[in-house]
Amino acid sequence: MAFDIDMIKKVYANMTERVDAARAIVGKPLTLSEKILYAHLWDGKPTKAFTRGKDYVDFAPDRVACQDATAQMALLQFMQAGKPKVAVPTTVHCDHLIQAKDGAATDLKHANNTSSEVFNFLESVSNKYGIGFWKPGAGIIHQVVLENYAFPGGMMIGTDSHTVNAGGLGMVAIGVGGADAVDVMAGMAWELKFPKLIGVRLTGKLSGWTAPKDVILKVAEILTVKGGTGAIVEYFGPGALSMSCTGKGTICNMGAEIGATTSTFGYDDSMERYLRATDRSDVADEANKIRKYLTADAEVYANPEQYFDQVIDINLSELSPLLNGPFTPDLSTTVGTEMTEKAKANDWPMQVEWGLIGSCTNSSYEDLSRASSIAQQALDKGLKTKAEFGINPGSEQVRYTAERDGILQVFEKLDAKIFTNACGPCIGQWARYSDPKNAPKNSIVHSFNRNFAKRADGNPNTHAFVASPEITAAIAIAGRLDFNPMTDTLINENGEEVMLDEPTGWELPPKGFDVKENGYLEPVADGSGVEVTVKPDSERLQLLTPFEPIGDSIKGAKLLIKAFGKCTTDHISMAGPWLRFRGHLDNIANNTLIGAVNAFNKKTNFVKNQLTGEYGGVPDTQRAYKKNGILSVVVGDHNYGEGSSREHAAMQPRHLGVAAVIVKSFARIHETNLKKQGMLGLTFANEVDYDLIQEDDTFNFLDLNEFAPDKQLHVEVVHTDGSKDVIALNHTYNDAQIEWYKEGSALNLIKKQNAK
Repeated sequence: MAFDIDMIKKVYANMTERVDAARAIVGKPLTLSEKILYAHLWDGKPTKAFTRGKDYVDFAPDRVACQDATAQMALLQFMQAGKPKVAVPTTVHCDHLIQAKDGAATDLKHANNTSSEVFNFLESVSNKYGIGFWKPGAGIIHQVVLENYAFPGGMMIGTDSHTVNAGGLGMVAIGVGGADAVDVMAGMAWELKFPKLIGVRLTGKLSGWTAPKDVILKVAEILTVKGGTGAIVEYFGPGALSMSCTGKGTICNMGAEIGATTSTFGYDDSMERYLRATDRSDVADEANKIRKYLTADAEVYANPEQYFDQVIDINLSELSPLLNGPFTPDLSTTVGTEMTEKAKANDWPMQVEWGLIGSCTNSSYEDLSRASSIAQQALDKGLKTKAEFGINPGSEQVRYTAERDGILQVFEKLDAKIFTNACGPCIGQWARYSDPKNAPKNSIVHSFNRNFAKRADGNPNTHAFVASPEITAAIAIAGRLDFNPMTDTLINENGEEVMLDEPTGWELPPKGFDVKENGYLEPVADGSGVEVTVKPDSERLQLLTPFEPIGDSIKGAKLLIKAFGKCTTDHISMAGPWLRFRGHLDNIANNTLIGAVNAFNKKTNFVKNQLTGEYGGVPDTQRAYKKNGILSVVVGDHNYGEGSSREHAAMQPRHLGVAAVIVKSFARIHETNLKKQGMLGLTFANEVDYDLIQEDDTFNFLDLNEFAPDKQLHVEVVHTDGSKDVIALNHTYNDAQIEWYKEGSALNLIKKQNAK
């Protein structure tokens, strides 16, 4: 039986009336995305039509999900909200703080020893405030959510950018910062600019070596890492109906890599099969009662150009296996000849050292079974793998079932390391090198979602390529980036030429799913007596002090850094070894912007201190400004804050005294996070003004006292030679968000409202 079945029934009971009302108001057939959005309005039944990409709208999500790295800060903030219990079903999943090194048993034991303080804190806070808690080793948040909580037609937010994975089960599931999650947990409306809509029509059928992963790798090539910003991507067509539910989840998962608000599919037979296989027949039965409301109106998919802002066509029958990378998830290359030519031209290391399968993107039973069919062929055909194998099952249920069915044993016979049911190498939690910064140039292939420099192992010289589990397995066996399993032969131990056959596998386990201990802890009914303690001298956890308002008179602010090129949340607040400080704002602030490239010297973590004229680390320089009561400004390029949803990338600069971030363009989640923390997130009205910013500049904001929606702000930039430039700045703040700024943060406003 499903968790929260009464809540799901209530959503479905309201959905028909609200969708019918929305259709009448909008005056045309509705996409699935619009149906879910209009059915989840904070005010209930729709009374007006919203303009895509313009109107800010208040929503009422059905549930919240948090992973342990971001949950710490989210729950530390919620503890200040003055609420005895979360207002909507909420879960915490311990999957990020487990380092991959020696294998599941050893690594999990080590994590429980080194991070026990954090795990105990999260468990006690969850117990106190009515939050479901998934213990370390229970699984990766997004796979666990798909197996237990996602439901067609629902709306969920989660403190991880890959929350969008739940779109594979027909949800509108959106990654947010912790402050957004606090709003919903505290029983308040959640605000989002009404998204634009991108339709992806899938025709044909996947076959052979091509997998659902190749669909999103192709979409990433088409839209690039920012092409989906501000939009929901809705997949449809006969090709969509032919894919498994977990395959759909993979496609939605990597929608985060194109900047999309989320991605989703209409409810179909594959979703019903998955619900029933995961012991949620009660959800399937309820969904079937309103089936036509859980997908777009027929007219929409028949004539999509009339209803979507953009339509992309992909013929699955013509799609080839792809490898995306290195260093960005949208650089797409066809397996085989094209990869050979491109690798030689760019001097990418042809030898592949590791093949990694799993993460939240491709860790389902189906993924592991298809990859293991390739591994079994290596055993049967006398092949020795040339690269090392690493496997991260998505959940304890998947791991237990795969072990029962002999899938994991196949990998183990090839000396693969079966890591914990956790994120591991996908988020930099991989103890591959003792000295990552000086590690050699190399290539790896993985079925994860992100491949930014240093993302997996901390080595800036690791060229990471994203592929399907099947292609990852084949290339790991061959040990070469240019291997094409559809045409190339391999030499086995007997000196014979052999070829790999097409992968096979199971959409769902033939014997059904099973698990001995799923790792879930139900909270007590009344948590008022539960004590939550944080040691004053703890290095891992720190109670929060509310931010003071920055005010409407910013004068003499210093340039902290002018970031050059790609500046993701990994550059602003690195993961890997820094994850241990995610619950301690002052300690983790010591990694602020250390990965950003300084535009003036092309170095990282090396900026000029305008007080001394000396160069030093970014956090050290900013702490010197803060000590002297000086605010600062960060300047950036396009798509600033791309990547993970981590709000630390906003909270850390705020904590250190950064007042404004001025860039050419923002990634959606990061822009919202800056607003939530009471900062200025601004864009150049004229992008070329980025070039005017000099190393010793000082900033005077001229009209911040007139801060208002749709009204430009202006800043006077004073150069060392006495010359000045006045730069026009755009923003997307509405009245409510300007109040966040005036109060010092959104949380300050929540506390103020709850105190009344």
